Amino acid sequence: MENNLKVDEFIKKVQASKKGELDLSSDEDLSIAIMNLISIEEHFFFTGAKTEKPEYFDLLNTAREMRKDLLKRIIKEYEGEVWCISKHLLSASMRLMEVGTKALGQGNKKDAEEMFKKAYELYSLFWGINLKLVDLGEVKKIDDNQIDRKDEDKKGIMAKLGKVVQYVINCCKE
Repeated sequence: MENNLKVDEFIKKVQASKKGELDLSSDEDLSIAIMNLISIEEHFFFTGAKTEKPEYFDLLNTAREMRKDLLKRIIKEYEGEVWCISKHLLSASMRLMEVGTKALGQGNKKDAEEMFKKAYELYSLFWGINLKLVDLGEVKKIDDNQIDRKDEDKKGIMAKLGKVVQYVINCCKE
């Protein structure tokens, strides 16, 4: 019975995180655009460095300013390093998707699936942090498989957050 109460608490927390009647699929689309802007920044950097043409760094800065502006639409409040953590979670997720896609193209389906799983875990962690489903103040004091200190479910945090992202963010909602 007590486990059911914990699950109910978690579901209430997820429902409270939903942005009212707003469609989070727009934020999901925006997060993918931000991932691509981070990638564009990287490409402008490497192109500028390889060609020794500083105008690529100007383009990098333009893409960076746009990325920062768009990220503010998703991350309205943050403390400490959450802004940078969020940016790097999106960046790492995008890179793992690209590695997975390349592996898939080379016929290495097992490696691709592993990369895609890790990419989705990082993406889910991004949303878990920014929808305040993960209590960062308690992260150091809890078991690896817990979302917060009250969570007694034995599933890993990434599996739980993945389910939450599926529940909260519905890209097919029109």
